[in-house]
Amino acid sequence: MRNNSWTITEIADHLEDAARTLHRLPSVKVPGHFSKWPPIVRTAFEQLQSDKLPTRLGPPTPEAISRMEKALQWLWWIDDELTRKIVWMRAEKVRWKVICWRLGMGKTKVRDIWTGGLLKICFNLNMESGQKKPDHSVADETAII
Repeated sequence: MRNNSWTITEIADHLEDAARTLHRLPSVKVPGHFSKWPPIVRTAFEQLQSDKLPTRLGPPTPEAISRMEKALQWLWWIDDELTRKIVWMRAEKVRWKVICWRLGMGKTKVRDIWTGGLLKICFNLNMESGQKKPDHSVADETAII
């Protein structure tokens, strides 16, 4: 159990870690479907000409999956679906410009909504850990971000 209070930057980092972990999970495949075609045998020249596939990390550890599940549950403390969507898009490292374009809002408005969502999670986490009032002000946190 944590003794110190949660901050917005820590919560944002945990959500980004959850998004990375979610992307590292293996894809779900329908059982029973397969191809009867034989594998394609390529020549050495064809292999050299082919595009290089990006290197992927292996599957996440069970501890990372547990942290991801816990961080995803935090999102349900946010009542507004739009705020939840903005917080998750930022966790997936979607650029501000793309978020603003998708939602049809200005950057200042979107950042305020994102900060409000993280503050709601921060408040709930600090209340859960037994701390009545966060020991930092909202102005200090938004200045850091």
